[in-house]
Amino acid sequence: MTRRIEVLGFADCQLLDVTGPLQVFASANDLSRAQGLPLPYTPVVVAAQPRLVTSSGLVLEAQTLSSATEPVDTMVIAGGWGVYDACDDTSLTDWITARAAIARRTASVCSGAFLLASTGLLDGRRAVTHWWRCKEFAARFPRVRLDPDPIFIQDGQFWTSAGVTAGIDLALALVEADLGRDLALAVARQLVVFLKRPGGQSQFSAALTLQDQGGRFDGLHGWMMENLHRPLALPDLAAAAGMSERNFSRRYRQETGQTPARAVETLRIETARRLLEQDLPIARVAGRCGFGSEETLRRAFLRKLGVTPQAYRDRFAA
Repeated sequence: MTRRIEVLGFADCQLLDVTGPLQVFASANDLSRAQGLPLPYTPVVVAAQPRLVTSSGLVLEAQTLSSATEPVDTMVIAGGWGVYDACDDTSLTDWITARAAIARRTASVCSGAFLLASTGLLDGRRAVTHWWRCKEFAARFPRVRLDPDPIFIQDGQFWTSAGVTAGIDLALALVEADLGRDLALAVARQLVVFLKRPGGQSQFSAALTLQDQGGRFDGLHGWMMENLHRPLALPDLAAAAGMSERNFSRRYRQETGQTPARAVETLRIETARRLLEQDLPIARVAGRCGFGSEETLRRAFLRKLGVTPQAYRDRFAA
């Protein structure tokens, strides 16, 4: 059965939010054709108007919005700066509500979550959007259970993804659910997506977040990243910052909103996650990240992530 995929665009939408998922489904068709198999997807761009000017200035030609009763397998809602006007278009939100009632699944890319949430369909459900829009999203849609961290989230028939390129990760997950892991990985390779990132991976960088929160300590954070194998106790950090321990501890918490010890652990866990994704031995990961032993690493992972390092590597390694 060929599945109809409708990618919903609107004026001033983000180009890659449309074309990224679209290309994943098109590549799945290409690979299926090469194997002599029926094409699994009919991907189309739909919009309220036939000519879409995206935020990049590139013009897309779209099909008119389908009738409420026309069969559809999957609806993907793009994001972009035009999403605010789209949210105020009641005829468009009514159409989304009607189509979602027919579609097997409905997804949003990046700030497209705003448009999907404006229908009320995400109320009580977990969702994610671009990290830059999370605070605004939470204030605007308090009934949605926003989780700002993952690359994408599935809650029932509804899928939401983080910023821009995460829409490709989400589309790959949809292909995997339909056609299996082997074909999804083949699509990822064809698109030169080196790692098909599962939804549990974070859209945040701990190092970048610390830089955003504590500009005064940017140099220290860079030093911490280069010296994670060392103990990095409070005296070490204070000395590196050129401050007394008491003053450093107080000022660091004021600047970043967290203790130095918590910042060190966060950087160590993020680095360990990245090394585990590269399939390095757990003992080496523990040593390079300053955990000292596999048991200390295991306890930190269980406390912060709810999984063991081995389970994390089994799930996320390339």
